[in-house]
Amino acid sequence: MQIPISLRGALIVLVALFGVGLHSAKADTGSITLTIYKGGWIIGGSAGGGTLFFRGRSYRLGVGGIDYGLVFGGSKTVLHGRVSNIQRASDVAGVYAAAGAGLALGRGVRAIVLTNQNGAILELSGQQIGLMANADLSGLAITMR
Repeated sequence: MQIPISLRGALIVLVALFGVGLHSAKADTGSITLTIYKGGWIIGGSAGGGTLFFRGRSYRLGVGGIDYGLVFGGSKTVLHGRVSNIQRASDVAGVYAAAGAGLALGRGVRAIVLTNQNGAILELSGQQIGLMANADLSGLAITMR
């Protein structure tokens, strides 16, 4: 018995969608807090740490990165937010890339949405303190401690 090509294609699509649905059904959310110290002149760097709260447990995080473009000054940024589309805590670890611009003179507000290679989505907002002007490309790496 042969299955018509159109029916076979429809079955393949249905199985693929079902698999994606199962994958998404297992994805979960958590909350995250990051403290990032940033400084530089043309080339900048950032370092810091944070905590991921996921499924009733807390996990310590390390943060580091590099910026290239117009970077001048130094700042401390404390971000709080939500991490989504993760199945396990280690999905947060990875490299996040962003292009952005900002100016902080004293105290400022910061908000950003980032995604890593594992599909983790960070939605963060918080305060930036210091003197910092930037229009740059930046990379941020988060590691589990």
